[in-house]
Amino acid sequence: MLILKRIIHNTIWGGSKISQYTGVEGDSIGHLYSLYCRKGVSNEILNGKWKGQCLNNIFPLFKEDFHLSHYEYFPLTLALTEAHENLSIQVHPNDKMANELEHNARGKRESWYFIEAPLSGIIINGCTCLDEEEEQLMIQRGQFMEMADTLSVKKGDYVYVEPGTLHAITAGSLVYEIEEGSDYTYRFYDYDRVDAQGNKRELHVDKATSSLNIKLKSVVKTYKQEEIKEMTYSTKLIKGIEQYINKSNMLECFTTVIGTLNAEGMQVPPGSTIILWPGEELNTHQIELSFVSKILEG
Repeated sequence: MLILKRIIHNTIWGGSKISQYTGVEGDSIGHLYSLYCRKGVSNEILNGKWKGQCLNNIFPLFKEDFHLSHYEYFPLTLALTEAHENLSIQVHPNDKMANELEHNARGKRESWYFIEAPLSGIIINGCTCLDEEEEQLMIQRGQFMEMADTLSVKKGDYVYVEPGTLHAITAGSLVYEIEEGSDYTYRFYDYDRVDAQGNKRELHVDKATSSLNIKLKSVVKTYKQEEIKEMTYSTKLIKGIEQYINKSNMLECFTTVIGTLNAEGMQVPPGSTIILWPGEELNTHQIELSFVSKILEG
């Protein structure tokens, strides 16, 4: 197993809720990455023979064993994410558009489990546009708020965002986020916010327009006993058990949310991910809420 060191990521829209998981005070924490594997930034491994090394350097050593050779980096990103303010109105490309726009074969899929619901009870999801003509007119006029449809969510809800869907989590949300590892987020609108230097964040209206599918809108699901499978990954809510065993033939990512556990002689804090090899097990009797995520073969 690989126990990963968490990464704190401050953002313009972050808040202070994640501090309860980190013990580090801060009022602008947007992400607590329990698994992040991209060029230049990756979790440190805290145990075993690769202790002190970064996951992005180690992944090539075992990816062939699990039919993941076609991935340059570990293909999942896992995080606790807080929106103290509304996130930008945005869209992710699908595989086809990522290849056309970025010369990269993979787009971005993501899911959210709402640990805390947004204050408004709604998130941005989908478009109000009736057709492409109305879409183009709204974009030309910069009517992004009018173009954005909404979706009602509450604590405990699960939402999957298909690439091409207009979306954003909104103020008050605290979510467990599962993403297909990809770097592409295209912003239509960011509420004219400025950073500490007084600069507005970059918008990507042309790429966002090319990637947008006005017909797409997410639906709300809830976890049952079985895992929820998306196109490239699956995820499962785990609580109220004494022990967890990876019974699959793939790597599994066990993420703690509420509670701590002991593994490899270490106390693993909330908001951490442990990568489990097939057959490996964890004592989970002190865990109140956790998730298991894995990449699907193919």
